[in-house]
Amino acid sequence: MGKPSSTSHRMLFLNTLAFTICFAVWMFNGVTVTFLVDNGAYDWSSVQIGWLLGIPVLTGSLFRLPLGIMTDKFGGKWVFGGLLLVSAIPMFLLQYVDSFLGFALCSFGYGLTGAGFAVGIAYTSVWYEKDWQGRALGIFGAGNAGAALTTLFAPTILQNLTNNGADMEQWRILPVIYAAILVVMAIIFVVFAKNKKPETQRTIKKLMQPLKSIRVWRFGLYYFLVFGCFVAFSQWLVPYYVNVYYLPLVTAGILAAAFSFPSGIIRALGGWMSDKWGARKVMYWVLGTSLAISFLLIFPKMEIYSPGNGIMAKQAGEVTEVSESQITVAGIKYDVIPKNETDFEEAEGAFVFPKKETWQEPVVQEGQQVKKKELLASGETKIFFEANVWVFTFLVIILGSIWGVGKAAVYKHIPEYFPDEVGVVGGMVGVLGGLGGFVCPIIFGYLLDGSGLWTSAWMFTLVLSVICLWWMHRTIQKMMHKEQPKLMRQIEAKNDKNID
Repeated sequence: MGKPSSTSHRMLFLNTLAFTICFAVWMFNGVTVTFLVDNGAYDWSSVQIGWLLGIPVLTGSLFRLPLGIMTDKFGGKWVFGGLLLVSAIPMFLLQYVDSFLGFALCSFGYGLTGAGFAVGIAYTSVWYEKDWQGRALGIFGAGNAGAALTTLFAPTILQNLTNNGADMEQWRILPVIYAAILVVMAIIFVVFAKNKKPETQRTIKKLMQPLKSIRVWRFGLYYFLVFGCFVAFSQWLVPYYVNVYYLPLVTAGILAAAFSFPSGIIRALGGWMSDKWGARKVMYWVLGTSLAISFLLIFPKMEIYSPGNGIMAKQAGEVTEVSESQITVAGIKYDVIPKNETDFEEAEGAFVFPKKETWQEPVVQEGQQVKKKELLASGETKIFFEANVWVFTFLVIILGSIWGVGKAAVYKHIPEYFPDEVGVVGGMVGVLGGLGGFVCPIIFGYLLDGSGLWTSAWMFTLVLSVICLWWMHRTIQKMMHKEQPKLMRQIEAKNDKNID
């Protein structure tokens, strides 16, 4: 197969740039709504905040399928350019709203930017042949880094615009800036992009045919994990850091950005790995690593008290002495470990592994008659696990990066199995992944309320990783059994040839 042309690379650059801007707009509410509520501009409840964070994610997810179909039908130049222009309108109108309903309606409008992913996937794939599609789609997917750009720069811009909250009405300039960027990107895209559609044109009915395949839904479940959970944690990690580690909001935002930024960039590496070693092998590695890291993250910051090793009388007799450090019975002295409990929360220095302390407390009194083997002092054990914030952050960044590789590997599968329906299949898989970004924070909230554990979110990703890994392995085993007769004939033919 020939090498990609310079036109192909130019289209990839335009697609990636446009998607980066779309993703930055898609995550706009995560920063802006939090800023407005924290500074008293609006008195929205936690439920209303949750809806405002979720509405753009939901819109972008639902429209991925129809826009993916439109891209296959009409070409990416006009669909992507139109999407950028249409999304700029509600973003511009946001400056005039002054109510929850108005904010929600505008959010629904510019949430369309999330559907840019399906458009870009379909439009990128038509410019590259099979041996380059993994790399190309991986590079395109690096546009996820747009989430980190909003998380990093929008808070600073808002602080400067409002004079550190002194003039809150000036926040309305930010949506105008975002709308202007969308319009400029739309003009650049329409001027410099070259339209191209799949060679095989099909009716809408035929384009929808692949959705009957269970394979599409299996890919969707993988993407629900590697993309949906990624989007969810991009926002969920901010309150996680604040509540679990008592970090300031700014610091929590920076650490959350550290999770989302590498995941977007490393997606290009995932595409290269999928081309070199195959998407299936990469997915095995991704799901296995996701399972392992999720397991390490499920242990909460905790303090546990448990019965320990006590002291029993070696022989019957009278208790003649009881103190914090010693008990005497029938002339026999028993050393007691005194209580010297440490407040690990205030102890200097961070530690990685759990800390343990033991002590013993007398349960007998002077003059008391005791029998042989009777308990003289009960044992107490205290175990404290700090869930070190830097170890936690390291694991979270690694997990986000692994999911970034997985995103590319999932989409490497699509043009291989559905070469003429990349838009519709990619759109459906994107819908399921995007719905994960909308549904997962809600699930996390219910799990937190029910269990009282912030780490219940990682328990969810652990279970989801197990399900994905089991389903993939089971499918591959079925394929191997089905292909075994053919494989045996190939091996026998090869052996016969070597003998001859």
